[in-house]
Amino acid sequence: MNYERLHDYLQCKPGAVVDFPFDPVTLVFKVGGKMFALIILDEQPLRMNLKCDPAQAQALRDCFPAIIPGYHMNKRHWNTLILDGSLPDELVCALIDDSYALVVKGLSKSLRQKVA
Repeated sequence: MNYERLHDYLQCKPGAVVDFPFDPVTLVFKVGGKMFALIILDEQPLRMNLKCDPAQAQALRDCFPAIIPGYHMNKRHWNTLILDGSLPDELVCALIDDSYALVVKGLSKSLRQKVA
């Protein structure tokens, strides 16, 4: 998946906000003030961190060499996707959807209603 499509897909999530809270090369997507995706822009191939259910996180790592424990993140709850073309776009989109849903689920009821 190329950067433009990836960025557009992430930014289209309801309530998604783009930020650079760490440095100028770490692009963060948040919903309700909580991070659901992080892209490291100065890596080639691009790397993206996504939140993941712990059981699913390990299963994905076991199946796909381009999915590794989350770089600089809680390794149990985050995966890093190496976007080298080996992961199908449909899988990347599904994992983005899952990450977004996990974060939204953890928001307060009032924030969830604002996002919906």
